[in-house]
Amino acid sequence: MGQKINPKLLRIGPVYNWDSRWFEDKRYKDVLLEDIKIRKALYQHLKLAGVSKIEIERSINSIRITAYVLRVGIVVGKAGTGLEDLKKFILGILRDGKSQKYTPKLDIRIEPIKEPNLDAYLVARNVSDQIIKRLPYKRILNSTAEKIMSSGAKGVRILLSGRIGGAEIGRREKIQKGTVPLSTIRERISFASVPALTKKGYVGVKVWINRPEEKS
Repeated sequence: MGQKINPKLLRIGPVYNWDSRWFEDKRYKDVLLEDIKIRKALYQHLKLAGVSKIEIERSINSIRITAYVLRVGIVVGKAGTGLEDLKKFILGILRDGKSQKYTPKLDIRIEPIKEPNLDAYLVARNVSDQIIKRLPYKRILNSTAEKIMSSGAKGVRILLSGRIGGAEIGRREKIQKGTVPLSTIRERISFASVPALTKKGYVGVKVWINRPEEKS
């Protein structure tokens, strides 16, 4: 089971919470598509800040958006001007196709990522960028796995698939250190999949990180 479904989806409830939290009866499709549009735009808009996750929580005429980023200063800007620009950017997305008078109460929160080497999305993005730069894949896998384990992870697995290094035939390359039990629900598995677009086509990058227990 653990090999066939998203590790985070399997652990929603006991370990993780939904990234979108709201209830909608009649406009479910429209609100869902709006969430997808907001996330896609923010991942691109906050790319330099190292965004990892976007949480959206809705209530009656109010929306709370929490962005988990690596470089908080880039988002906030001088004297909070960055937050105001970000708020205008999101309002422009929400008003798309609607009346300009539509002004929902928008609450934007920026949360810092304490340990980027334990965040699967940031690690996968870093590996993907290095693959695009045509660095040796074995060196990328070994150095990345060592950084993750030295950051306190219980285990890590990194999988590359495609025409790695510009090879004529697609193949898979994998590295694993420590333990990554995908079927054990109580384990805090962080998972991400980020494609790397090279001159020879896409190379898939998947990262599983068995994160340590959070200290209370």
